[in-house]
Amino acid sequence: MSKTVLIIGGGLSGLYLGFKLKKLGFQIKILEANDRIGGRIYTKISQQTKVELGATWLWRYNKQLLNLCKELEISLFEQNINGDALFEATSASQPQRFKLPPNQEISYRIVGGTFTIVNKLALSFSSEELHLHQKVVQIINQKKSVQVITEDAEFTADVVVSTIPPQLLVNTVKFIPKINHHLKNIANKTHTWMKDSIKFGLVYKTPFWKEKGLSGVGFSNVGPFTEIYDHTNFKNKTFALMGFLNNNLSKETKAYREEKISKQLFKFFGKEGKNYICYEEKVWHKEPLLSFNNQQFLSPHSNNGHPIYQKKYINNKLIIAGSETSPSYGGYMEGAIFRGNQVVAQLVSLQEMVS
Repeated sequence: MSKTVLIIGGGLSGLYLGFKLKKLGFQIKILEANDRIGGRIYTKISQQTKVELGATWLWRYNKQLLNLCKELEISLFEQNINGDALFEATSASQPQRFKLPPNQEISYRIVGGTFTIVNKLALSFSSEELHLHQKVVQIINQKKSVQVITEDAEFTADVVVSTIPPQLLVNTVKFIPKINHHLKNIANKTHTWMKDSIKFGLVYKTPFWKEKGLSGVGFSNVGPFTEIYDHTNFKNKTFALMGFLNNNLSKETKAYREEKISKQLFKFFGKEGKNYICYEEKVWHKEPLLSFNNQQFLSPHSNNGHPIYQKKYINNKLIIAGSETSPSYGGYMEGAIFRGNQVVAQLVSLQEMVS
């Protein structure tokens, strides 16, 4: 395989695509604008405890993601839901204990943290193949190639595959000639996974909730957190609670959010709930390398997997990929892998046509 493929984005989608293409003999380069790989996979290490502030769970029906975990020799373990859950119906009422319904679909977590996937994928690349701090600003169509310009470098490839969210792509990268108008319109109406999420984690010395017969699972109609889960690690040696905040709090300060959460923790768990070692959070709405803020409301998963993303552009030299473009499980980790496999098949077909 002699084609050179330039991949925009070093999240799960881009790294997986590079991993598969390199094994097939393609020459690849991955450009990541951030100072880290992983994109929306973000495992924060706090007080020697790994807290997932990005993608966290997978399920048994995520066949292609499970196949990747098997290939990379990555182990999984079940999300703990043993014990009672808590539900806060109103701000005036106390949280009520209840039994979670039996026979629920099992959620799995990754031993060592979700970033284990991207770290293992990244081991496949040399420093010439994976570049950080390379924010793409322009894509120029040439006769037989594509020129990609970042803020401080230039690259040339036979094919460019973008794995960044479509809305971000069409609003932050200049195309010469201009990108297909219909594609831009759909991209601006495509919801970006995690864009509206605020995830938080609280590290504790002990899993006090288990001693109370609780699972660590909690739900609230009034917030500030709407969901919370046990986040004990696989070896049962580090302890945390992790969950989601009401996204209306995105404009508040971190200190304000923590103060509100602390009060809600006291209501849910008593004084032990407030006795955490540290508080971590990630307001994904404020991540400039994730979303383009145009003040337009989009329902979750709007236009994810739209047929327009299955087409190739710039005379077959540009492919729009990434989780949001997947026709199966669009907007999830499984979607990133599913779409990656589609793109690999497309590129192999293109190579065979040339050959």
